[in-house]
Amino acid sequence: MAQASPIDESTRARTGLTFGAFAAFFAIYFLWGTTFFAIRVAVREIPPLFAAGTRMLLAGVILLGFMKLRGATRPTVQQWRSLSIMGVLMFAVNYAGLFWAEKYLSSGIAAVVGATIPLMVVACEILFGLQAFRWTAMAAVLLGFCGVGVLMIPDARLTVPVLPVLAIIVGVAGWSLGTVWSKKLPLPASKPVTAGASMMIGGAVLLVFSAAIGEMHPWPHISRSAGLALAYLVTFGSLIAYTAYVWLLSHMPASTVASYAYVNPVVAVVLGHFVADEVITPRMLVGAALVLVSVYLILRLNRQTAKV
Repeated sequence: MAQASPIDESTRARTGLTFGAFAAFFAIYFLWGTTFFAIRVAVREIPPLFAAGTRMLLAGVILLGFMKLRGATRPTVQQWRSLSIMGVLMFAVNYAGLFWAEKYLSSGIAAVVGATIPLMVVACEILFGLQAFRWTAMAAVLLGFCGVGVLMIPDARLTVPVLPVLAIIVGVAGWSLGTVWSKKLPLPASKPVTAGASMMIGGAVLLVFSAAIGEMHPWPHISRSAGLALAYLVTFGSLIAYTAYVWLLSHMPASTVASYAYVNPVVAVVLGHFVADEVITPRMLVGAALVLVSVYLILRLNRQTAKV
């Protein structure tokens, strides 16, 4: 996530919550939170890599085509190389793990584990020397992963398999590494162009691997419910919500926009419980609370650092 200057942050902080801002926050809070349930519905019938690749490829092509019609500058050869790195790490690796994991995990559990992205980004920044080592930050990161550990403790009502959780964590690591690495890469000036191109590349890579492991033989049957879930992911998850996210970053403090990280899991858990009868146990609530508290602490530390 791009860091805004202190002047930009203070100026945006005084901006009132207009209808446009309210609608944009609704998109990144609620729409992104519901995508975990939509993924769960899609992968019940559609092979996971095929579903993830189709979502990313379609969204990327549509977004990139839209920006081209608006006259956006095409990426250079050097920028395409950077976009390829981002596409593989942030979209292919990340969504391969998430879509595969949701064949075996509830959407609520997947959302809670996926909420560790801010923690992994901080760990990567410290590892690559982009952020000074702070015991408070590391303590918050460890607290979050302790929360993930609590989720995996055996329970009579809910058993959480280890491999799917690890798959999401590997995906989160890919997204976080791509996020940190992108700060040093030559990229297009337009954020939507960057997003569209990297999604398109990530989607193409996912579909290549999908074909390689036999997901397309025979061609996947897509029922009405799975097709609607996939269409929802493309339209509301990747196009509307991401566009809202980019717009908010240019109108609101980055630390405020980042609050979606601890709202999305709440939406996913509640939706999964009331719509799909996903089990909520005390252990799950404790683990989720630890993760969300750690995310809150990380975002608060980043806000304090930005003010210095």
